[in-house]
Amino acid sequence: MHKIIVENQCGCFKRSDLENNLELTSKDEALSKAIQMKNHMNAEFCGKHEFQLIEDSENFVISFRAPQESSCCGTGCCS
Repeated sequence: MHKIIVENQCGCFKRSDLENNLELTSKDEALSKAIQMKNHMNAEFCGKHEFQLIEDSENFVISFRAPQESSCCGTGCCS
Protein backbone atom coordinates (compact mmCIF):
# COMPACT_ATOMS: atom_id res chain seq x y z
CA MET A 1 0.00 0.00 0.00
CA HIS A 2 1.07 3.53 -0.77
CA LYS A 3 -0.10 6.34 1.46
CA ILE A 4 -0.60 10.05 0.74
CA ILE A 5 0.14 12.02 3.90
CA VAL A 6 -0.55 15.74 4.33
CA GLU A 7 1.69 17.22 7.02
CA ASN A 8 1.05 20.63 8.59
CA GLN A 9 -2.67 20.68 7.83
CA CYS A 10 -3.59 24.34 7.47
CA GLY A 11 -7.11 25.69 7.89
CA CYS A 12 -7.71 25.61 4.13
CA PHE A 13 -6.96 21.88 4.07
CA LYS A 14 -9.21 21.20 7.05
CA ARG A 15 -12.09 23.08 5.36
CA SER A 16 -11.56 21.32 2.02
CA ASP A 17 -12.98 18.01 0.83
CA LEU A 18 -9.47 16.55 0.55
CA GLU A 19 -8.62 13.53 2.67
CA ASN A 20 -5.44 12.84 4.59
CA ASN A 21 -3.75 9.43 4.86
CA LEU A 22 -5.23 8.08 1.64
CA GLU A 23 -4.07 4.55 0.86
CA LEU A 24 -3.80 3.25 -2.70
CA THR A 25 -2.48 -0.09 -3.90
CA SER A 26 -0.76 1.23 -7.02
CA LYS A 27 2.30 3.46 -6.67
CA ASP A 28 1.47 5.17 -9.98
CA GLU A 29 -2.08 5.93 -8.84
CA ALA A 30 -0.82 7.25 -5.49
CA LEU A 31 1.74 9.50 -7.18
CA SER A 32 -0.82 10.81 -9.65
CA LYS A 33 -3.33 11.54 -6.88
CA ALA A 34 -0.65 13.19 -4.69
CA ILE A 35 0.42 15.47 -7.56
CA GLN A 36 -3.22 16.35 -8.23
CA MET A 37 -3.78 17.18 -4.54
CA LYS A 38 -0.60 19.29 -4.29
CA ASN A 39 -1.47 21.24 -7.43
CA HIS A 40 -5.03 21.83 -6.18
CA MET A 41 -3.74 23.03 -2.80
CA ASN A 42 -1.27 25.45 -4.43
CA ALA A 43 -3.86 26.78 -6.89
CA GLU A 44 -7.02 26.92 -4.77
CA PHE A 45 -5.94 27.54 -1.17
CA CYS A 46 -5.39 31.05 0.25
CA GLY A 47 -1.77 31.32 -0.86
CA LYS A 48 -0.19 31.77 2.58
CA HIS A 49 1.68 28.50 2.07
CA GLU A 50 3.23 26.77 -0.90
CA PHE A 51 3.08 23.00 -0.85
CA GLN A 52 5.63 20.48 -2.06
CA LEU A 53 5.49 16.74 -2.67
CA ILE A 54 8.18 14.40 -1.37
CA GLU A 55 8.43 10.65 -1.89
CA ASP A 56 9.31 8.87 1.34
CA SER A 57 9.71 5.13 0.83
CA GLU A 58 6.20 3.80 0.10
CA ASN A 59 4.53 7.12 0.95
CA PHE A 60 4.02 10.49 -0.70
CA VAL A 61 4.17 13.42 1.71
CA ILE A 62 2.67 16.84 0.98
CA SER A 63 4.12 19.54 3.22
CA PHE A 64 4.86 23.25 3.38
CA ARG A 65 7.73 24.24 1.13
CA ALA A 66 10.70 25.61 3.06
CA PRO A 67 10.85 29.42 2.86
CA GLN A 68 13.38 30.87 0.45
CA GLU A 69 16.58 32.12 1.98
CA SER A 70 16.63 35.90 2.24
CA SER A 71 19.66 38.14 1.98
CA CYS A 72 18.10 40.45 4.55
CA CYS A 73 20.23 40.95 7.66
CA GLY A 74 17.16 41.03 9.92
CA THR A 75 17.59 44.59 11.24
CA GLY A 76 14.52 45.93 9.42
CA CYS A 77 16.43 48.05 6.92
CA CYS A 78 15.38 45.86 3.98
CA SER A 79 11.63 46.43 4.28
